[in-house]
Amino acid sequence: MDCTADAMVRAKRVRLVIFDVDGVLTDGGIYTGADGELFKPFNCKDGLGITLAQRAGIETAIITGRTSKQVAFRAKELHFTHVYQGKPDKRAAYAELKEKLGLCDEEIAYIGDDLIDLPILLQAGFPAAPCDAVPEVRQRVAFVSHFGGGHGAVREILTFILQAQGKWQDLIAGFYETDAQQEKQKAEAEHLAQ
Repeated sequence: MDCTADAMVRAKRVRLVIFDVDGVLTDGGIYTGADGELFKPFNCKDGLGITLAQRAGIETAIITGRTSKQVAFRAKELHFTHVYQGKPDKRAAYAELKEKLGLCDEEIAYIGDDLIDLPILLQAGFPAAPCDAVPEVRQRVAFVSHFGGGHGAVREILTFILQAQGKWQDLIAGFYETDAQQEKQKAEAEHLAQ
């Protein structure tokens, strides 16, 4: 990862993460089948990162220039509450989302990879990008992932934000517990409740 000196401070303020889709949540490729249907490869590790961020109380949103059924399906699967498709000029959707949630720019992270994302990246408090973003984007963000779009960049960026906010260890603690440990904790909690 490559980040600015103040990236950790910026990440601590994040309450909303907005994602571009093509080149961020996917590898940027648009795959077509024999009948013209489109396919987009999403990354499962990125999906778990999004779920963990949501569990930590961070809002998530999508603003994308294209419109596709695959994005709608994946957004529903990952419990996104804010999805803006077909927005090549993303500024209006960003402003609407900011007002709806009562947030200031400093509380918003935006992950983008191409020139179309620059207006929002320059406005958001924590701008971030995959390593395969265009140079104009990589030069202007607070955090550049080691990974490319659709290949774990989102997960790495979200992990950084959650670590900066001191939430990461609590989120992953449950993954280390065995069934026996969980049963013991449940029994102790029930005993204390009596």
